[in-house]
Amino acid sequence: MDTFIKTTETDSLYNNIEQKSVTEILSNINNEDKKVALAVEKSIPQIETLTHKIIAQLKKGGRLFYIGAGTSGRLGILDASECPPTFGVDKNKVIGLIAGGDTAIRTAVENAEDNPNQAWKDLLQHQINTNDIVVGIAASGTTPYVIGGLQACNENKIPTGCITCNQNSPLAKTANFPIEIVVGPEFLTGSSRMKAGTAQKMVLNMLTTTCMIKLGKVKGNKMVDMQLNNNKLFLRGVSIIQQETNCTKAEAESLLSQYKNVRIAIKNYHDKKNQ
Repeated sequence: MDTFIKTTETDSLYNNIEQKSVTEILSNINNEDKKVALAVEKSIPQIETLTHKIIAQLKKGGRLFYIGAGTSGRLGILDASECPPTFGVDKNKVIGLIAGGDTAIRTAVENAEDNPNQAWKDLLQHQINTNDIVVGIAASGTTPYVIGGLQACNENKIPTGCITCNQNSPLAKTANFPIEIVVGPEFLTGSSRMKAGTAQKMVLNMLTTTCMIKLGKVKGNKMVDMQLNNNKLFLRGVSIIQQETNCTKAEAESLLSQYKNVRIAIKNYHDKKNQ
């Protein structure tokens, strides 16, 4: 029988940390952080399986939902919020939901994560359907809000994935496509915003970036569909156009001002040249 040990709650490998110097504390935190990428590497097969499923659902016109509580919920919202400006997708293509609602993004909402029925209610507000996919994020792998949400999705034939940092957790057993990143005990015992949070952020980066690349939102290695929300991004767009067309900076600026999109600006430049 599989045993479930919540390594995210086990004692830190460091003791009497309040007696250590600032240099020792920083160095030891960094030493623990070095372990995270190696733990993620071990789970690439799981990450790949979930990525393929997300791509398939998005190609059907579905959406990617993240559900989580506390740090995990905030990380899902962060990743979702970055997709429109980075890849030019609709804001409703990737959606992050957190136990306790938007208030919980900034302030802890007491007992919000303990309701196993609330995530499904939150998903229903978005007319969740079988074209969508829901990924539960919970370092512990025991959060009722997340587990309950995935159970309801499973019952309604909506595919599910998860990102957790304990092996053989109830959450991993619930998800159709589980990802388990076992990073071990935190430097500060039980503070899963640290290594576990870093691991979750790394996996989220991998999931959406890979999916958007395979959905054609990147050309070469450039964000050609990014939203031009500020001067930095406009100038980045100008640089990309110059690299892709060998035109002058002034021409690139004119193209981008006219078409408001890097990909379209490049296409129109080449079309005119080929006429």
